[in-house]
Order: sequence, then structure tokens, then C-alpha cells
Amino acid sequence: MALRAAAVLDRSHRIPATVAEDRSRAYGIHMIITRVVLRNWMNFTHVDVQLTRRMFLVGPNASGKSNFLDAIRFLKHIAREGGGLSDALRERGNLSSIRCLSAANDPGVGLAIELGDAPDAAPIWRYELELEREQRGLHRPKVQREAVYRNGALILKRPDDDDQADNARLTQTHLEQVNSNQRFREVATFLASIDYAHLVPQLVRNPERFTGSGHNGADPYGLRFLDHIAATPQNRQAQRLQRIEDALRAAVPQLKQLTLTRDTSGVPHLQAIYEHWRAHGAQQREDKFSDGTIRLIGLLWTILDTKAVLLLEEPELSLHVAIVKRLPGVIYRMMRGRERKQVLMSTHSWDMLDDRGISAHEVLVFEPNEQPAARKGTAITRVADVDSLRSLIDNGQSIAEAALSRTEPREIQKLLRFE
Repeated sequence: MALRAAAVLDRSHRIPATVAEDRSRAYGIHMIITRVVLRNWMNFTHVDVQLTRRMFLVGPNASGKSNFLDAIRFLKHIAREGGGLSDALRERGNLSSIRCLSAANDPGVGLAIELGDAPDAAPIWRYELELEREQRGLHRPKVQREAVYRNGALILKRPDDDDQADNARLTQTHLEQVNSNQRFREVATFLASIDYAHLVPQLVRNPERFTGSGHNGADPYGLRFLDHIAATPQNRQAQRLQRIEDALRAAVPQLKQLTLTRDTSGVPHLQAIYEHWRAHGAQQREDKFSDGTIRLIGLLWTILDTKAVLLLEEPELSLHVAIVKRLPGVIYRMMRGRERKQVLMSTHSWDMLDDRGISAHEVLVFEPNEQPAARKGTAITRVADVDSLRSLIDNGQSIAEAALSRTEPREIQKLLRFE
């Protein structure tokens, strides 16, 4: 794959709304998240959305795009090694910080997720979790309901008799306990494998200037990005860096020979040769790379490294518009291996969404309720499910033309009055 090849994109990277389930299983393709349901989570009183392998989340600032992604990260946090329910809640300020302010008298918070082989196929797994605060004692959040379905059949339902006999058990999920999740270990493993990335170039360039090492091994902002590359087996590392170099040669023509090296102290560094001021080029390390170069390297590496699902925040940041225009096709091509992946990304980019290869099934529109007193929170709708938007796209408009104007704040012109 190379960005140069992506420069001649056609409609061929449009992902169908359905994929044959038997073909998915024949190639051993990973499951994907096919549906997410939220109740009283952050911005949302209730949402229920279907997902495809590639999803674009669009909406105004503070509409809940990051909070939607964080609901999925919350389940990952519970399932991963060293995580758990208490840890996931504590990192987010506990249940009171998660609960939607529009929830009125409903004290609970609920999440449900469905996993399957294909977007419109019957789900293989469904995991449900509802939480509430205890009214007495330490006021610790507890599991109000936990349920797991496999192929539509209920295989776990809590509270059970043991929970009734020992109420303290409800401060933990069965999802996080290896001695309790044997029958749905596949769900726990899948959720723990989800990746989230929002790489910050300054952290990659100067990690020694920042404190902290991420939470329980999590490193979404790139503080230990170079260590992660260095820990990758040598053959795989070299292969990936070569693929990334091939792509970068289209975006940064002066760059060649992208490698990972170590300094005299053993600290890993990305190194490349830049040809633009010396006849034979000059070696530079990542501390001299531009923000855009680091962001693009991080994006491409993360997509290659992702096992199943990748959550991205505004991948267009710091990138030239010519690259941004081709990102949908680049991401799709990098998802097409034997283990086909799923990428969910928030974006504000007109140039990215102007790609005519993006299907109406691949875009979620976030719309905050304009009447807070109505206590309805933010609504999430697939473009394909809005007749007026679907009609515009069927008549030749891009997602950017059809949907972005719908997310524009109604009184945005008042911004011009700022003095």
C-alpha cells in the first residue's frame, strides 16, 4: 500500500452494508462491533446504533463523539489485564461523572454491545452491563444487571443467587474475572484487544519532559510509542516500517530509509534520511520530524498494529489537505488483510468526508438537543437512516455536502462578532 497508489482512488473502496458471513468465517476474519446501545452515558440519555467496519463520527464540538468512543474504551478497561470495573470508574471520576445530566430521576447507567462477523448479520455475542450507586454505606457503584447472550441464547444473568447472598460481589463484573468468564472468554479477549489512539507529536519527540507512563499499560497519546515499536519482533518491525516509508515517500518526498535505531543509552529513536538540503541527504531523528510526519507515522503504524478494532480521534490533525482527502481510502486498504479490521473515527474534516467512496451506512451524525429542558441528550443517527440525507447522497452529493451542514452550530455567525 502506498499513498501514491491511493492518489488515484475510485469508488472501489466503498464498504458494502453487508458482508457474507460464511466468507468471513472462511478467512478467519475477526469479529467486529456491530451495535452499541447506551443509556444515561455522558451526553446520551439513549442511543442505539448499528456499526460497519469503517465508521465516521461527525457532529459539532461537545456533541459527544469522544464520549461515544469512550463508552467502548470503558468496556475495554474492564476486560483488560490489570483493569476492572472499579479501575475504569475511578479513571473517569466515578459513576456520577459518567451519568448523563439529562437523566432526570433515572439513577442507572447502561451499556450494551453486540459482536458479529458482519455488520448486518445476526450477532454472535451480546454483552449488557447496567450500573447504579448504592443508596447506603460507602455508596460504591454496583452491578445492577450483567447479561451475556450467545447466538441469542442467554448464558449469564446477574444478580444471581450468589450475588444475593453476598452483595459485595456486585462491585465487580464477571467480564473481568477469569474464573467467571470461561463461557464468554471470547468477548473479554475481544474487548481487551481494542485499540485507541490520539497520538500527540510532542510526547513522541520529548517523552523525557513528561511524567506518567499511561494507565495500566495504556498509551493512547504516544508517550511510549517508540518503545512499542522497539518491542515489536524485528522482522515484523522492519516490514511495517518499510510499508510506512513507501507511503511517506508520497507524502514527504524528501524522506527515505525510515528505521528504528538506539542511542548510546539504549533509547529507541525513529531515524530517516532527508534529501532536500544535502546531495546525499542528512540523517534526522524524530525530534526533528514535523508534527504531520509524526502523526502520519503513528496513524499508519497503529492501523497496521491493530488486531481487531481501532478507535481514532480526528486523524486529520496536522496533515496536509491532499493527504486528508485520501485517508478514507488509505485506511480502507490497510483494513483489507486476512484479518479484516474495524476503524471508528471522529472527524471534523470536510476534505475527508468529501470522498465519494464513503457510504451513507458508514457515517454517524451527532446532534445535541437544542432544548436542554427536554432532557433528551445528544441523538446519534446513521446518515443512511435519514431520508433527506440519503436522498442527497443518492443524487450525487458527498457525505461532506449532505451531512456537515447539518452539524454546523445554528448561530455560528455570532463568532465573527468576537472582539
